[in-house]
Amino acid sequence: MTEPNTTPIVEMTGISISFPGVKALDGVDFRLLPGEVHALMGENGAGKSTLIKALTGVYGIDSGRIVVGGVDQVFAGPAEAQAAGISTVYQEVNLTDNLSVAENVMLGHEIRRFGLIDWHATRKAARTYLKALNLDIDPKSSLSSHSLAVQQLVAISRAMVVDARVLILDEPTSSLDSDEVARLFDVIRTLRDQGVAILFVSHFLEQIYAISDRITVLRNGSLVGEYTPAELPRVELVGKMIGRALEVLTELEGRSERAVVDRSGTPFMQAIGVGRRGSIEPFDLDIYPGEIVGLAGLLGSGRTELARLLYGADHADSGETLVSGQAVKLRNPRSGLAKSIVFSSESRKTEGIIGDLTVRENIVLGLQAERGWMRRVPRKKADDVVAQYIEALGVRPANPDAIAGNLSGGNQQKVLLARWLATAPKLLILDEPTRGIDVGAKAEIQKLVADLAAQGMAVVFISAELEEVLRLSHRIAVLRDRHKVAELVNSDDVTTDVVVDLIASGGTSA
Repeated sequence: MTEPNTTPIVEMTGISISFPGVKALDGVDFRLLPGEVHALMGENGAGKSTLIKALTGVYGIDSGRIVVGGVDQVFAGPAEAQAAGISTVYQEVNLTDNLSVAENVMLGHEIRRFGLIDWHATRKAARTYLKALNLDIDPKSSLSSHSLAVQQLVAISRAMVVDARVLILDEPTSSLDSDEVARLFDVIRTLRDQGVAILFVSHFLEQIYAISDRITVLRNGSLVGEYTPAELPRVELVGKMIGRALEVLTELEGRSERAVVDRSGTPFMQAIGVGRRGSIEPFDLDIYPGEIVGLAGLLGSGRTELARLLYGADHADSGETLVSGQAVKLRNPRSGLAKSIVFSSESRKTEGIIGDLTVRENIVLGLQAERGWMRRVPRKKADDVVAQYIEALGVRPANPDAIAGNLSGGNQQKVLLARWLATAPKLLILDEPTRGIDVGAKAEIQKLVADLAAQGMAVVFISAELEEVLRLSHRIAVLRDRHKVAELVNSDDVTTDVVVDLIASGGTSA
């Protein structure tokens, strides 16, 4: 790596932004140098996204100063920020998958001749930008035919079309496997060495230390400090982010013995040969009260498909499902809810939180669906339930009238959990409940899941992080290629290596 220029390309000083009832940023300073990867760290709600939106013109600032390339700037919107050389690639890739790769890369910058798009020249230019990132794919191919990792690189290629001097990567690795992350990091290092300033946001600590040259930490809308990775050990970083003792984290990590689950009685749920053509091969699975059953497998292994059948989001076309020993037909989500089964989807934005509604309205949705839309939940009961779960889950801000879409990802996840817990379920199915949220909120949700199981609730827990599955689960079902290939009772002898071997071997070593 070349030594970064010591003159900042971006310098933000005293940035403050307030929303109704919330001080999102309070006098924050931030600087970004050419030729560096600078990690922006903090809990959900710390102000990371707000700072990025202030820099890119999405939000106006109440006070402070933004200097880009030595020029004071007041961006009226993202287009003006982009014109100044600032490009952003978001966690959820902002591309059009029904268009070709070239159309996505060159969107808005197509090469024209006599007023018409010259597609041959446009595709040739797109290929040049793609090859600059070592991406050898056909520019004419449909974007939807490529993996999410390749789509991330296409999004970065599009960012570089405008000759970006600053590249903001907001959670770019949240849905990538380790090989894809390594490929992305090679691209990031190449761009850094070309002098691009890269602002990197991630909740994966190992990745932060693998790629970053400097780290800025925010907490509760305020600047905690700026550090090099060498002077900030991981434990200290976590402490600075969450600003409180690490009891929640250490309590989970330090549990040497898991509670013994009584499997002598009738399981709450039994799936016997349950499957769905084209989705998941027939599987058997028992889930007992007070038990956390983890689903482990790679992306595309069938974890979500299995969970959706247990809930009734998808209809099984083979096998039998028993709840408390009685055969049931789970044909839709309402039939699952009627049996005290709830499902928190991994797609919290599209299948969970309704961003335009308030926190109160989002939490009460589950109760209202259970009662039926003709029987409104009484206002006092709704207020009592909402207040109870805002306090119990530590939703921030603790304002039931806040618009849910304005909350951080971690707090949206807590609101979604509150919605389902308010229905007093007996089986809670959680699909990636901690993805894309900070370490503090993640630990709080993990502890909540463990406490719910200790109180007798059955839980199905899905996470791409094997360590998380092992930390929480009493029993683990292993999936590969949409088959359940193994099942094992968790113990100190069950390690990530053991589970990875089962995934790799298809369960033959079980």
